[in-house]
Amino acid sequence: MVWFPVVSASLQRLRFTPAFYSAARPRGKEQGSPLRDDFETELVAALPVLRRYAISLCRRPDMADDLVQIAVERAVAARDRVDPDTRLEPWLFRILRNAWIDAGRRQATRGTEIDVHDTPEAAVHDGVRAAEATVMLRQTEAALATLPEEQREVIVLVCFEELSYAEAAGVLGIPKGTVMSRLARGRVALAAKLGIE
Repeated sequence: MVWFPVVSASLQRLRFTPAFYSAARPRGKEQGSPLRDDFETELVAALPVLRRYAISLCRRPDMADDLVQIAVERAVAARDRVDPDTRLEPWLFRILRNAWIDAGRRQATRGTEIDVHDTPEAAVHDGVRAAEATVMLRQTEAALATLPEEQREVIVLVCFEELSYAEAAGVLGIPKGTVMSRLARGRVALAAKLGIE
């Protein structure tokens, strides 16, 4: 994977430039004290889950990498607006989702491109179990892809990214009860498509 070192290297370059410090300086605090000391560490640690979420949204690894890059750039530029008492990941998911919506609006005028050669790899690498895992993964991905977008987003955030209902609601900009009802309907529909009772 090339994208992780590229983003990490970008963060390294940003860290030492005076422009980065002046742009990221918190408002209302003294010049030398950052709002969130561990921001860069948390941001780098969140890159794999951001990429997973981006892939679940756009279903294209190349576009997902671009979305993650955009989200990281926006997060670094807006780091003074993050609440230091909350988890960083839901805020990053919201930024990523907004970037995806923006990209969708831009693509609406251009049309979409699909790379038919993109295939996910199974997590297991031994014989029969690998084949079974690959089949199940593809069936699950195919079933998930047929769900309405609002159900798919909630399932990915709550079940795969392990966000709380409140955090998922914040990412999607909807009430917590709506998250719960979409999740329930999505789970039932997904189970039916996979033949699970």
